[in-house]
Amino acid sequence: MAGLVSILSADDWRLVVVVTFQATLLAYLPAPRAKALLLSLPIPFTLATLALGRPVDATNALGLILLLAYTHAVRLLYCKVRLPILAAISLAAAGYAAAACLVSPLVPAGPAAFWISLTAAWLLSLAIYLSMPPRDEPEHRTSLPVWLKMPAVAAVIFCLAVIKYQLRGFLTVFPMVGLVAAYEGRYSLWTLARQISLFLLASAPMLAVVRLAEPVAGLEFALAAGWLVFLPILTCLRRFDAPGRMFSRGRPRT
Repeated sequence: MAGLVSILSADDWRLVVVVTFQATLLAYLPAPRAKALLLSLPIPFTLATLALGRPVDATNALGLILLLAYTHAVRLLYCKVRLPILAAISLAAAGYAAAACLVSPLVPAGPAAFWISLTAAWLLSLAIYLSMPPRDEPEHRTSLPVWLKMPAVAAVIFCLAVIKYQLRGFLTVFPMVGLVAAYEGRYSLWTLARQISLFLLASAPMLAVVRLAEPVAGLEFALAAGWLVFLPILTCLRRFDAPGRMFSRGRPRT
């Protein structure tokens, strides 16, 4: 047991514990837009960045693109290909991890790669968001007991923390909570996918602020400054997106 604990640092364990709690809480929220809001909070990004202890770079920005790919891969595999939801999530997550491990050593460390990648991620998010009109989708609340769900979530995040240096910045936007969100939100994957685009539209400015502030003020202050930019942007985007419908009920779409 002591050997298992020593594998991870204190920052790694904080990531495992806090994100496990976030993912479990999301599972017990019924409304799709409430799930989407909790999914959007950049808690995993913040804690994973602290666990890595390295500046934000192009791997973080490219991770946003992989996050989009994961989200829509799950939606398409489940809704169009008709794979079981667990198979769809597993394939999409494995694709994210494999792509991250393959691409990570090849990504340049300079500022040009970061700004180009970040701009591409923001523009792609905007294009996808504009192509997805809102839908009313059904509510769902997990029936699994907490004592079964929490260990499963913690195990996934533990494994990610073990290979964090292989993933580099891709770890910070890996869909840790998104794995649970996709399973629990399998009847509202369109809503969750739209929310991921909103998340990225707010995340890109946050990453820019962290990148600029970190050399001057340190990583912790830079992350706090990033939250101060992220939250107002996300709030404005959500109000523009669907005012007054955060907890609205919907009907299943066939």
